[in-house]
Amino acid sequence: MHKMIGKKSKNKKALSTVVATVIIILLTMAAITIVWVFVKNIVNENKDKVESCFEVESSEKVNLNPLYTCYTNKSEVGGDAGFEEVQFSINIADVEIDSLVVAIEFGGESRSIILNNTPVQKSNMKMYNSANNWGVDLIALPDKNAGKTYVVNFDGTTATKVDLIRIAPVINGEQCGVTDRINDVVNCNLLIV
Repeated sequence: MHKMIGKKSKNKKALSTVVATVIIILLTMAAITIVWVFVKNIVNENKDKVESCFEVESSEKVNLNPLYTCYTNKSEVGGDAGFEEVQFSINIADVEIDSLVVAIEFGGESRSIILNNTPVQKSNMKMYNSANNWGVDLIALPDKNAGKTYVVNFDGTTATKVDLIRIAPVINGEQCGVTDRINDVVNCNLLIV
């Protein structure tokens, strides 16, 4: 009888070890599944954002038109030294963007302008060839497959030229990389034919 009690005790211990091992394996599999679902959702969410930016960044769907991108010196319009206005032209192909960040660099400074789909008045901007005063025109992004030219007033700067203009679209709430840039922006008087 003593042998039988010893065997039952060994069987219970063996069974306990098997049950414990199975439970550990099931808990591990459950933890792996939870982590996998979490990681997969994050990857899928970021993949959509990256894909939409990649499509725009790898093509010429949002770009600057160099024929209408230039600056005007104050001295050429009877003013002090420095430039007065910066003109830039944006073309948008068949692509949906939320907004566009336009960065203008001059004399060690950088100023950003954000253009949205919703027309708004901006105190220091107007549309190209507008007869209106500053801040009257409604400023918005061009429609799909269209372009617009904007003029920004930089009265008060002593920089004599614009070094760089670059643009970066915002898609699905995420700012993409730079899609176009113009280095050494030319004087508008040099563009007149």
